[in-house]
Amino acid sequence: MTRTVLVVDDKEMMRDSVGSTLTRAGFSVRTANDARSALAEITTRRPDCVVTDHNMPGMTGLELATQINQHDDELPVILMTAYGSIEIAVQAMKNGAYDFITKPFEGDELIISVKRAIQHASLVRENAILKAGTGEPEQRCGLDRLVGESDAMRKVREQVRAVASSHGTVLITGESGVGKEVVARAVHDLSPRAHNPFLAVNCAALNESLLESELFGHEKGAFTGADKLRKGRFELANDGSLLLDEVSEVSPQIQAKLLRVLQERAFERVGSSTTIGVDVRILATSNRDLPHAASMGEFRQDLFYRLNVLPITIPPLRERAGDVGVLSQYFVDQIARRDGRRAMSFDDDAKRLLEQYSWPGNVRELQNICERAVVLSDAKSTIIHASLVEPWLMSARPTPKATPLRAASIAGEAHAHSFAEAKPVLQASPMHGSNGIVHKAVEHAQPGDRTLADIERETIVATLQRFNGHRQKTAKALGIGVRTLGLKLKKWKEESLVSQSL
Repeated sequence: MTRTVLVVDDKEMMRDSVGSTLTRAGFSVRTANDARSALAEITTRRPDCVVTDHNMPGMTGLELATQINQHDDELPVILMTAYGSIEIAVQAMKNGAYDFITKPFEGDELIISVKRAIQHASLVRENAILKAGTGEPEQRCGLDRLVGESDAMRKVREQVRAVASSHGTVLITGESGVGKEVVARAVHDLSPRAHNPFLAVNCAALNESLLESELFGHEKGAFTGADKLRKGRFELANDGSLLLDEVSEVSPQIQAKLLRVLQERAFERVGSSTTIGVDVRILATSNRDLPHAASMGEFRQDLFYRLNVLPITIPPLRERAGDVGVLSQYFVDQIARRDGRRAMSFDDDAKRLLEQYSWPGNVRELQNICERAVVLSDAKSTIIHASLVEPWLMSARPTPKATPLRAASIAGEAHAHSFAEAKPVLQASPMHGSNGIVHKAVEHAQPGDRTLADIERETIVATLQRFNGHRQKTAKALGIGVRTLGLKLKKWKEESLVSQSL
């Protein structure tokens, strides 16, 4: 990722010289000819570092450093001046500057100072994230985000309370979009580790080598591009909690390493033979049927048993319809406060539409629709009408209760993520839209005709064809991992259920 430096100097020649030096070093450079222009630039597009002259008309570099520090104390400022003195240097540091260099200076001196400043700011941000939230767990998050009045949601809250005080591994399962990470965070915030780090890794988003480095870290020179030692998430989360999001998507090699960490509470960084011991509580999530995956050899049984110590299953939103009204108002209140709008609510017709819908994308889809409704409603209005909600639902009429078929829920989630693609054309027919494939398959399936496995296969194949065989786009649209998609296609090819060209 290219880092951006804002160069502030009232002399054009100096701006060009410093800018050219930093550009050659690989930085993206923006410039300002005075301090006030710099403040406006920072407000519009925050840079990663500011390099400013001290002696400028209007507002000096010291004064600029003070202003920046008051509004963003994580943004490093480096002062340049031809009038170097100990007094100015001391005052610069007091005013929040990170470093101080005296003109004339070598280009390397400036580059090293900028690199150090950006690295320091990154460490400060990382440390702040790890130590974020020093209040009582109930005040920070706890159960306050587990919204719902249904019996199913009350049971989830009871399970969270019950497992929070333990140090055992928690496995949270449920369809995509039900709020598994929110539950994981609540477990951490109510636990004895609440004041220690809570880190998360999306196991489905990284390939094997990147995930290994992300989890366990690496030594300098361990592989091409490893130019410095990097601590992994297990090491950074020591004494805290680590969330392995969608753990079912990790490769067999990483599964073996995870098993060892769970058994021995120890690991080695990539490229190192030194064993590092850690005390980390593991929280894992999965939207797959892990017992079935383990029985089919798609997931290690021994790892499943290690993960499934304290299980929590979150029911889909369609099975707790009584929560839709409470959740929708909760989201609308949050979004209105965030955007500085007056309190808003749904009218009765809109509420009926929301409550009758089957929510294949679960809570995430409901949250997305609430955001659209608030953002797209009239700025002066406090009521959200049904006409503003209906176009975003996948059917203009109540949909049948969804089957346990994984494809139905994940295709719905894909719709929930596609704000740019969603259009009122979804009203045209309940069998059309981003979930049309699934609805058609369910519509034409007769009892005894085809199994759910048949419908799942046809849904995945149709989606793959829609993306011209592009597996990554297909997996993203369906909400599953590329590896999971590959395993399914391989199995179906071996059984001659799909074309070998897929």
